[in-house]
Amino acid sequence: MGRKRLPRPKSSVYITPDGEKQLRAELDRLWRQERPKVTQAVSEAAAQGDRSENAEYIYGKKRLREIDARIRYLQKRLDDIQIVDRPPDDPTRIFFGAWVRLEDDQGRQFVYRIVGADEFDPNKGWISIDSPLARALLKKTVDDEVSVELPKGRASLVVLEVGYRPLAAG
Repeated sequence: MGRKRLPRPKSSVYITPDGEKQLRAELDRLWRQERPKVTQAVSEAAAQGDRSENAEYIYGKKRLREIDARIRYLQKRLDDIQIVDRPPDDPTRIFFGAWVRLEDDQGRQFVYRIVGADEFDPNKGWISIDSPLARALLKKTVDDEVSVELPKGRASLVVLEVGYRPLAAG
């Protein structure tokens, strides 16, 4: 089996203002704090002599490559993204940035927010606009039914509420 990886599918260019700030903060932290710290550690490890068996040197170089790769990704991503900082013209429909309350067949309710691929967080209920659920929800309105294939199987959901500010607890 080869080591060649398939390219990642192109993710959406949309991001919330908070998501953009987080990416910029991560880039700044990596560039100004992490990278200099790791570079210094690698330099100190290299000064100890034989690099071939020096775990600190080997690990440090690996970590430096990871940091550099993430910095390159963030720089390119920040050039490509489009910040969505206002609600759509039709706030009754589901678009990027929407908070959505859904109900499944068993009567359980879920609240999700549709965000950019770089800022999704399942613990907060934030789903990527590139996810199957978000794609199925786009342009729907209250009382629309959505059928979507989820990891646990096919689900049928009804849209109960759409908003562009956090929804109250159900």
